[in-house]
Formats: sequence, C-alpha cells, structure tokens
Amino acid sequence: MPKGMGKVVAQNKKANHDFSIEETFEAGIVLQGTEIKSIRNGRANLKDSYARVEGGEVFLHNMHVSPYEQGNRYNHEPLRTRKLLLHKREIANLIGATKEEGYALVPLKMYLKNGYAKVLIGLGKGKKKYDKREDLKKKEAKRDIERAFRDRQKDY
Repeated sequence: MPKGMGKVVAQNKKANHDFSIEETFEAGIVLQGTEIKSIRNGRANLKDSYARVEGGEVFLHNMHVSPYEQGNRYNHEPLRTRKLLLHKREIANLIGATKEEGYALVPLKMYLKNGYAKVLIGLGKGKKKYDKREDLKKKEAKRDIERAFRDRQKDY
C-alpha cells in the first residue's frame, strides 16, 4: 500500500493553506494504552500540531487524542508529546532540511494502515499572505471554470 493510503482518522486541512509542502514522510507513532482505541474511534485532532527533531529523534507536539470512554484510570494525557518512528536516514534528511529558515515539519494526516497508526508528515515552507491569496484566486477560478463547463454539459 503506498504512503498516505489507509483509513484516514484525522486530517490537517489548514496545513496546505499555510504551507507549501515539498516532501512527505510516512512515520509510525508510539502510543500508550488506550490511545489506539480512541484513535480508531476517530477521536484525534491534528489542528495545531507540529513535529520537531530533538536529539536525533522526531516528536509530535500538541496533537490531541481524546481520552477513551471505557479507559477509566488507564487513560492517557490528551496533549502529550508522542515519538514518531522514522528511519535514520530520513531523520538525518529532516535535520538538514529544518535547519533552513522557513521550513517546518507539519503533520498532514493520520491514518490506519495494516492495523497500525501512521502519520503523514510534510516538510513545508511557510506561505506569505500574498501566496495564500494567490492560491485562493486560482482555486476560485478553477471552480468557476468547472461550474461553467458543467452548466454547458446540462444544456446538451
């Protein structure tokens, strides 16, 4: 199965708006106890999360996984820092890339693949305000063209 494919549990839609993604990496994630049950129920949120390389390892910060309802005292902390599992050469590549100014590691989506939770991380360069406006204009123009084409097809 190619990277990024599987049952999508959570998606960071704001990431493509705020960053231009240049490269993506598929990473496993280290979870505790009831976290996987909560993730399988779709109770994860990547909205304000980010990844950072610390001491030769990659960590995911600020990802919210709601406590599992039947977890009682074995439940986890919702906003804890989670370790991501990547190959050494991928981490070395990320260390070099994130040292450049303007680059960040952004989680794009979380999905289940072969029973394991995976996170698709993008190496993105932050967009300026005018870049965002330009993208919105392109998107609007494309939508108008498709709408006109669809209306024309209905006439025939």
